[in-house]
Amino acid sequence: MTATLPVAPPLGSTSVAVVDDLHVTFKRGGRAIHALRGVSLDIRPGEILGLVGESGSGKSVLGLSMLGLLDDKASVSGAVAVRGQDMVTSAQSVRREVRKRHLGAVFQDPMTSLNPTMRVGRQVAEAAGSDDEAERLLAAVGIPEPHARMMAYPHELSGGLRQRVMIAMAVAGGPSLVIADEPTTALDVTVQAQVLTLLRSLRDEVGCSLLMITHDLGVAAQVADRVAVMYAGRLAEVSDTRTVLGAAAHPYTLGLMRSRLSLGSDRNRPLVALPGSVPSPAAPPDGCAFSPRCELAGPDCETAPPQAVEIAVGHRSACVLSKDEVTTRTAAVARPLPTVVASVSAGADAAAGSTDTEPAPLLSMRAVVKSFPVGSSLRHSTRLQALRGVSLAVSSGESVALVGESGSGKSTLLRVAAGLERHDSGELHLSSATRPQMVFQDSGASLTPWMTVEELIGERVRGLGRKQRAAKVVEALSLVGLPAEVAKAKAGQLSGGQRQRVCLARATVVVPPILLCDEPTSALDVSLAASVINLIGRLRRELGMAVLFVTHDLSVARVVADRIAVMYLGRIVEVGDAEQITGAPVHPYTRALISAVPDVGREPIVLPGEPASAIRPPSGCAFHPRCLQVTDGCAQDELDVRLTAFRHDARHQVACINPEPATPDTGVGVS
Repeated sequence: MTATLPVAPPLGSTSVAVVDDLHVTFKRGGRAIHALRGVSLDIRPGEILGLVGESGSGKSVLGLSMLGLLDDKASVSGAVAVRGQDMVTSAQSVRREVRKRHLGAVFQDPMTSLNPTMRVGRQVAEAAGSDDEAERLLAAVGIPEPHARMMAYPHELSGGLRQRVMIAMAVAGGPSLVIADEPTTALDVTVQAQVLTLLRSLRDEVGCSLLMITHDLGVAAQVADRVAVMYAGRLAEVSDTRTVLGAAAHPYTLGLMRSRLSLGSDRNRPLVALPGSVPSPAAPPDGCAFSPRCELAGPDCETAPPQAVEIAVGHRSACVLSKDEVTTRTAAVARPLPTVVASVSAGADAAAGSTDTEPAPLLSMRAVVKSFPVGSSLRHSTRLQALRGVSLAVSSGESVALVGESGSGKSTLLRVAAGLERHDSGELHLSSATRPQMVFQDSGASLTPWMTVEELIGERVRGLGRKQRAAKVVEALSLVGLPAEVAKAKAGQLSGGQRQRVCLARATVVVPPILLCDEPTSALDVSLAASVINLIGRLRRELGMAVLFVTHDLSVARVVADRIAVMYLGRIVEVGDAEQITGAPVHPYTRALISAVPDVGREPIVLPGEPASAIRPPSGCAFHPRCLQVTDGCAQDELDVRLTAFRHDARHQVACINPEPATPDTGVGVS
């Protein structure tokens, strides 16, 4: 970044923010919701503090407390001070002045924070003070052609660019502290890597502190100096990042670490997932809130909430057990889970066949093209080329993952396979008369809110009698691990994990030949995501279904699928066995996706730029404007790069004129 950024005022050694025994309680429906229950924390000058925990832990409420944006009706005790100013009891005008001079905020969904009716430049200028300063800020946060982007509306920018606009607004006044609440959760892994790198570099240039709220310890590890782990409104553990990740003292922290998916996770065993869920803030347990889920819980854990005590310099943990006891006993109870066919063998055998005869594909696509009209006049509009000649086959019982950034055509391919969209040209064949079933990313939006679970699932078996239908619903719920009483509930009364299980029950109550999953775990906490992935694997084995699974995360694809197909701008650029794609990728784009997966102790390779427009794809290889191995021949107009067998291996195909295998020492092969 070459543009000049505002610099935070010098602070000396005084903490930027101090939280002391903070309790926050809301009233909802006549009940007290205990969001925070005695949190004490400080943020030091120039540091990045990662705040980690599952949904419902109170992370966002703590962030809002520091911003002075709590509901006036909230019951608050304790203290929150930013630059010495009280952010709880002081007048609104005082808090507003503190926000203006010393605070910046970046939220998860920039579309809910940006005014859709105002041009981006005007919104940044309001925070920066002038158009010139706004343009400098847009350039500083890495937005290409900042002068032109000043005139754009938020909906005309990609998710990554919108988040960069929010970051520009957050640092406009040279704040002392920026609070970033899940700023990368809704982003692709490549854009996530860009944003994390940007936040870290801004800290270095502006000199501000950063509170990074996230549910992923891997994300925190990429940028944080210290990590604070929250659970059920209390701090479980606080220390420097290296200690928390390598020598954690609290069972919850260790559970989060074990639940994390990585490119090294064992594909042949169920993923480790924390049992149960975060307790309701309306009825927190009397003792340690984590004890109902803790493998080490004993009688002492049930009497009173343990206080966080310093077990080493700068390392606090809220557990009645010592660090050595936690480490030793966790190792003793963490026995390996039984070996099961989680992904590879069931589908690979079906795909390869036990005889010399290759089985007929259950789903077959050949040179499928799909475009959408863009513009006000459908007759004369331009076309967005969502699929540009895709060929793919899925065998009975096989699991195939589609991986790529937003806009690559993954979801469109899934909708064409489901019959929800008609393809323009090419061939599409389904060998079964039974239609595929889809499971969507947003389970809440796909369940009708005024219908009970029994009605939602029962719709698919309307030909049965009333009693038979009810029994079938209970059977479907049992298969996905839900009790029969859930049948009487509505979607709004269920947790996110329960809603996703209901969606799976609805999709499988009549067993489909192929289950189409569109990012079903991307919005879930790591432990909950592991549970859903385990469930999909078990349903696949027990029901004999094939699975076509869309994700932007190759670490997820690796444990879900037998084969992985990597998509970029409407085409498949590499396809092969899951271990082959993740262990020895060939296409530069695949290697970039692997490098962008957040992991502990590994620096990501940041892929420059964003995908080109699907309205006007680049000439030659569509990836060449971003490729780190581009040559003069990659951009030729007459070049039409298609999948070809790599080193005569028909199961591993690559669309690249300069294919290079990954180097064994790096696994990504990008210099």
